[in-house]
Amino acid sequence: MLFPRMLPPKYIPPLRLGKISARQRVLAQWRGVDLSPLETAQSVRARRIGDVLPKLAVDLHLDTRRAEAEVVKVWNSLIDPNIVAHAQPAGVRKGTLFVNVDSNVWLAEIVRYRRKEILDRLQHSFGKNLIQRISFRVG
Repeated sequence: MLFPRMLPPKYIPPLRLGKISARQRVLAQWRGVDLSPLETAQSVRARRIGDVLPKLAVDLHLDTRRAEAEVVKVWNSLIDPNIVAHAQPAGVRKGTLFVNVDSNVWLAEIVRYRRKEILDRLQHSFGKNLIQRISFRVG
């Protein structure tokens, strides 16, 4: 016998319910297993950028970050020039504005006499949710 006896392929029923296409049925027979549910689960579903960007902006807190960057920019126009010459904002984290002051003398002056005034001006401009506290440090 020159050619081995060929057995007809076994029918392998699909694992999922519902209609399957002829292509999927042939692939399942050729592979010996139905992988279409796995392929469907692993396939990347393309989405429109307009649907993705708003959720991404919320997840990354871009509105808050933009407002934090704006605080640093507006500092020079909101605060007294004498204080601006010796104190600069470093950033905002979790509602606290961190401000670097160039000397201990100015740190004491600002903390004792000007802290409340600075906080009131910034909260009036940016809202109480963005800036809840101010932390001054020499640096």
